Amino acid sequence: MSRFADWLSLRRKNRKRVERKRFELPQVNWARLGSALVGVAAVAGLALSLAFALNRPVRMVEMAGSFQRVQPADVERVVRGRLTGGFVTADLDALQSAIEELPWVDRARVLRRWPDGLQVQVTEQVAAARWGASGLLNTRGELFVGHARHVPPELPQLAGPQGTEAQVASLYFQIHPRLLEAGLRVTSLRLDARGAWELDLANGVTVRLGRKQLESRVERFIAVGAPVVAARANDIAYVDMRYSNGFSVGWRTAAAANASAPPTVQPAMQLDLDQDA
Repeated sequence: MSRFADWLSLRRKNRKRVERKRFELPQVNWARLGSALVGVAAVAGLALSLAFALNRPVRMVEMAGSFQRVQPADVERVVRGRLTGGFVTADLDALQSAIEELPWVDRARVLRRWPDGLQVQVTEQVAAARWGASGLLNTRGELFVGHARHVPPELPQLAGPQGTEAQVASLYFQIHPRLLEAGLRVTSLRLDARGAWELDLANGVTVRLGRKQLESRVERFIAVGAPVVAARANDIAYVDMRYSNGFSVGWRTAAAANASAPPTVQPAMQLDLDQDA
């Protein structure tokens, strides 16, 4: 009987060793949780109430910027027509996009002004060149007005096939300051349907660049042709850069052609005209 009791006691000890600890749910302080939820709800309610109280109708639209081409009345009309919601809920991004659709508006920014107003900051486009008959390009080479009522005549005239505005403007912006350093000003730059380039200078000289090797021909003209043109602009009608080993000059008169030409100018018959120039 004693042995049986010892065996039973040992078995119970072993069973306790292999028993796993049961998972117990953490104690929840329902009172504290309820208080926290009530606090969150109170804060949210207060925020909504405050927003509702502040969302008063927009009564004032203030303009900021230098208005030369853009009419402030046009901007305010767009704001009033596109405005939805009140002071707090007004969609400022939508208003900004609508204002930037106006002619001559480059960028716009709309800000809230306490207690019931909006401020519109407008940056106007800067016309850098004419495009075609009556278009205008900005300083990024973008056509921002297709048919301008007033085209500033002092702007350079750029032209090319539809969709080449940025390409033509890019070349103009590259060569214009460099030729100014040489005393020459570009008044016109053209790209024809064949892909051939030609530019006019303020002194009346035309420079034919052709279709191929545009970069090298421009560099050659700036380095060698521009000094010749600057020295004898009154005698020169055009400069033809479409040669692989030099350039030729078209003289205005026979007397000018018979006069002593600079050593850098060679007769066209001695030059190699590039194929498909």
